[in-house]
This record gives sequence, C-alpha cells and structure tokens, in this order.
Amino acid sequence: MTAAIPVFKPVSQMQLAPGSTVTIPNVSWEEFESILQELGEKRTTRIAYSQGTLEIMAPLPEHEIPKDLISDIVKILLKAKDIRYQPFGSTTFKRQGVAGVEPDACFYIQNYQQMIGHRRLQADDPPPDLAIETDVISKTTLDAYEAIGVPELWVYDSGNLSIYLLRDGKYIKSNTSPNFEDIAITQIIPAAVERSWQVGSFQALEELEVMIQ
Repeated sequence: MTAAIPVFKPVSQMQLAPGSTVTIPNVSWEEFESILQELGEKRTTRIAYSQGTLEIMAPLPEHEIPKDLISDIVKILLKAKDIRYQPFGSTTFKRQGVAGVEPDACFYIQNYQQMIGHRRLQADDPPPDLAIETDVISKTTLDAYEAIGVPELWVYDSGNLSIYLLRDGKYIKSNTSPNFEDIAITQIIPAAVERSWQVGSFQALEELEVMIQ
C-alpha cells in the first residue's frame, strides 16, 4: 500500500470564495511574518493573528460600501466637532511576537500629530485610537485588537454597529463612543448605511451632514 504524501502549497495560492475564512492553527510569529510577505500588500484578503492562530478572510464585495461609508461618516463627525485626525486605512498593525490585524479603516485622533508624515508604521508608533471592522468579526480578530491595544473598536455587521472599548486590557461593549459622546453612533451609522443602499452613498452622506448641523 502506497503511503499518502502531503502536498503543501503557498498560502498565496489559496483561492477563497468571497465571504469565506480560513483558520490556520499553530502558526509561529516567524511563519506569520513569512506569510504576510508572501501574500504581499496588494491583495483582497485580510488577516488576523493572535495566540498562534492565523485567519485569512475574503470579504464580500458588498462589504466595500459600508466600509467606505462608515469611514466617511467618521471624517464628517470629526470635522463637525473640529477634531483633527489622521486616517491610516487598512494598515497591518502588529504587536511583535503576539498579534497582527488589518482593520477596514482606522484613525489616529488623540495621537494624530505623532503620525503626520508617516508613510509606514514605525516600531514605536502607538495603535490607532479608533479602528473599524465590517462583516463578521471572530474571537481571533478581537483578541488581536486587544493585544495591540486599540482603545476603541467599531464592528458593523448585519445592520448593527457594536462599540468595544478597551478597559484593563479587555474589551467591553458600550452604547456610546468616547470620541462622540453626544452622538448616537449605534443608531445613525446603521441608518446611514441602510439609506445608502436606497439613495446612494453621496446622498446618504449629504443627509447626515444636514442632520448633524
């Protein structure tokens, strides 16, 4: 009887269907860094790594509209409150040897000035003050954000927005955002996303700007 010989292919050759996730356990930090390099920066998949578990996710095409819309809403709200910020898109954030994650969008608010002019993250840069995730978020992803120390995380999924605030190294759910304490974030963002499907993102944002004036 012939013994079966396992065949290992590069991670970059994996073809994931939109909306699917592959979980790979027992991945060392060195392997994680190697996989990141193999995948490259110009890719549609996103990653989360924590406690030796790597997740590779292929977002659904329709996730792009909520992602961009919520990012634009944050900019509108910050401008309305005259708060300066520095956006950092979906950069890969890491805590050396422990965790790595790629938000759909993120913002430096309290630490914005420190990040002006940075084309790439430096080892001593702080985590973003606000990160945004759309679609389903897993425990691996949440653990990665906790390990990196992102103070505030928004998760938009299935028409709902959840706010997570970091307290003593762990996330707790909150009904309000410290950055927008006087704004019903968990209500206006789902409403704006739903409105964008009806009238388009441009008009949905215009209507939101009128509402908050």
